[in-house]
This record gives sequence, C-alpha cells and structure tokens, in this order.
Amino acid sequence: MRRLLLLVGGIVFVDTMFFVALTPLLPGYKDEFELSKAGAGVLVAAYPVGALLGGIPGGIATARLGARTTAIAGLLIIAVTTFIFATADSLLVLDLSRFVQGFGSALAWTAGLAWLVSETPAAQRGQTIGTAMAAAIVGALFGPVLGGAAAAIGEGLAFGAVGLLAVGFAVWAASTHAPPPARGQPVGAFLRALRNKRIVLGVWFVALPALLFGTLGVLAPLRLEELGFTAVAIGVLWLCTAGLEALVNPLIGRISDRVGRFGPMRASVLASAVVAFLLPWPGRSFLLAALVVLAGLSFGSFWTPAMALLSDEAEARGLEYAYAFALINIAWAPGHALGASGGGALAEITTDAVPYLLLAGACLLTFALLWRSRSFS
Repeated sequence: MRRLLLLVGGIVFVDTMFFVALTPLLPGYKDEFELSKAGAGVLVAAYPVGALLGGIPGGIATARLGARTTAIAGLLIIAVTTFIFATADSLLVLDLSRFVQGFGSALAWTAGLAWLVSETPAAQRGQTIGTAMAAAIVGALFGPVLGGAAAAIGEGLAFGAVGLLAVGFAVWAASTHAPPPARGQPVGAFLRALRNKRIVLGVWFVALPALLFGTLGVLAPLRLEELGFTAVAIGVLWLCTAGLEALVNPLIGRISDRVGRFGPMRASVLASAVVAFLLPWPGRSFLLAALVVLAGLSFGSFWTPAMALLSDEAEARGLEYAYAFALINIAWAPGHALGASGGGALAEITTDAVPYLLLAGACLLTFALLWRSRSFS
C-alpha cells in the first residue's frame, strides 16, 4: 500500500509541477508573444481543456484496460509533450503542447487515483486522498521553482528534466503489481451517476475551486508584476502557498474521515467567498501576496473532501472508481479553463474586480445551499 501511495503521489507530483511552472513564466510569455489578458488565459486554459476531453476516455480506459496501463500511457504523453513545450518557438505550439499534456494528465490522474482508492479501506479514504493531494501540491511547490529555473537556465534543460522524471515514473508503474481490469461498466452507468445529488455536489466542489484557481492563476501574477514582483518573486510566493496547502490537505482528509465530508466543505466555501471578495482591492504588493496565500489555503481545501465524497458515493452505488475520478477531470477541466480564459477576458473588458466578485457570489450561494439543505448531510 505504501509503495502504491508513493507511486501515485509521484504521478500527480510530476504532473502538477509542470502545470504550475507556467505561472512565473506567464509575464514573460505575455511580453514575448504580446499576449493580452485573454490570450494569457487561453494559454493557461489549454491544459484543462485537454484534461476535459481526456476525462471520459481516461475513465473508460482505466475500467477496461486497467489502471496501470492507462497510467503509463498518460505519463508517456506528459513526457513527450513536455519535451515539445520546452523547445516550442511559437504560441501555437505552446498552446497545442499544453492541450495534449492536459489529455495525458486526465489519463494519469484518473488511473492513478482509481488504482489507489481501490486498495484503500473506506475509513482511511479521506486521509489517503489528502496525502495524494499533498503530493500533488508538493509538485505545485516545485512548479514555480521549475519555472524560475527555466527562466534562468533555459526551458529545454529545465523542462527536459521533468520529462525524464515522467518517464521514470512510467517505468516504476510498469514494475508495480496492479489488479486485472474489471469488466468495464457501460458508459450509461457513468451518465446515470449524475442523477445523484451527492455526486453532483462533489462534482461542483471540484469545479468551483477550479474556477477560483483558474482566475487567480491569470490575474494575480499579472497584477503582482504591475506592483513590482519579478518572475522569481512570483515563483517564491506560489512556492510558499503550495507548501502550506500540502501541510493542510492530509489534515483536512483526516477530519473528513472523522466528522464527515460536509463540515470541511462548508468551512472551505465560506472562507473562499471572503478571500475572493478581498482579492481585487489591494494596491500594495505585500497585501496582495498575503491574500494569494490565503486564497491558496481556502481554495485548495475543497479537493480532498470532494474527492472522498465522490469515491464514497461510487462505492455505495457500485460505480467503478475509474468513472468517479473521470468525473473529477470533467469537473476540474472546464472550471479551470473557464476561470483562466473567461476570468482573463472578463477582466480585460471590465476590471479584475468583476470576475473575483462573481466567484465570491458563487461561493456564498453554495454555502447557503449547503447550510439550508438537509438532503446532502
């Protein structure tokens, strides 16, 4: 079990490391390719759009071909597209490589998490998912460092090393025992699951923080640069934020195992509403930086209880874990893409305050729904 947890942690680590590495590089790409906020949002959104299109194929492949085979395929796609991104000399190639990498990420995440949860006792599910998410956040910790290193020593060398790391994890997965593929459920079972209120709620609690992080990932670095932050300083800020998230997620998972999934979810959505409301107003870099840290903690505390809720409901209803975690990709991807591209475009034609305040309102409405409805708890 520990070996498998380390492997799956490694898979999500390498994936998120490259994904977040774009953050400190975004101002440089903006200058090099003369990107508007909307154009920067498209570059950020290319990855989650690929993950969205890979969500259902990832679930089907995991259910029918097995978690190990699907995870290896996803890792190799990530490795190849990382090499392409490292040597890209046009915006089109950058966008396309990010898109295909998102597709590979959907395969790797769905297979890895389904593999892990299938061998985890239900009473430890929240803590196990929280630990895996902590590994993903540690990847996000190193992502800004990777971005800073790419800016300093060259993207080919820095991102090439990440591609080799993905290949290494694919080799490790190939040598790890995995259960044989089950008889794949029809796709209709996947669609019928969306009639369940708790599953829909779990999907929303993946999509909502994706919206929040997508918007934050575009608007905050650009605003910080305006207030005097360099790419390295932005990378350090994201590093510190991710470090705190990594410490908090296993704790949130343990709490959700003991008190249920809904208490932590209510607290997360209320805290996120407050932070999203405050984000557009600071005129000083250190105040905005402090809010970015608080945003990372509040937005990042959704994932673990939401994923645990989805896996609980999948088990209760006989739905394959692969389909449950495919739902995560399908929820996260459009949320992050819309947050990045839509938030950037909306800020372009109005102000940064408009997308942030709309998201704060969505969080408050979600909190009110959870508070008043007894059908979820």
